[in-house]
Amino acid sequence: MSLDPVLGAEMQKTRPAIVISSDAVGKLPLKLVVPVTGWDDRFASHIWQVRVEPDKQNGLTKASAADVLQTRCVDAMRFTDRMGRVSSEVMEEILAALVAVVEYE
Repeated sequence: MSLDPVLGAEMQKTRPAIVISSDAVGKLPLKLVVPVTGWDDRFASHIWQVRVEPDKQNGLTKASAADVLQTRCVDAMRFTDRMGRVSSEVMEEILAALVAVVEYE
């Protein structure tokens, strides 16, 4: 039995994440997050990869991708630092990608 909570192709290291859940939802200290990874041009054709450009507001240092396909719920204890905030436009793109991934009509 492994104590590591990740398997296979799941992201396996500490990385930035974008919180998409509301603080007003739920009683447990859990957050729904979209992990962020470095941008690769091959991601441009993936509906689940949302490009996020670095800026002062979000605190990123390089072009990145919000990987909506790997959205997951994590305990608030996992958070270390708050880097910043994404714009409402980026959040809308992330939510649109989530709708596409779950094939919601």
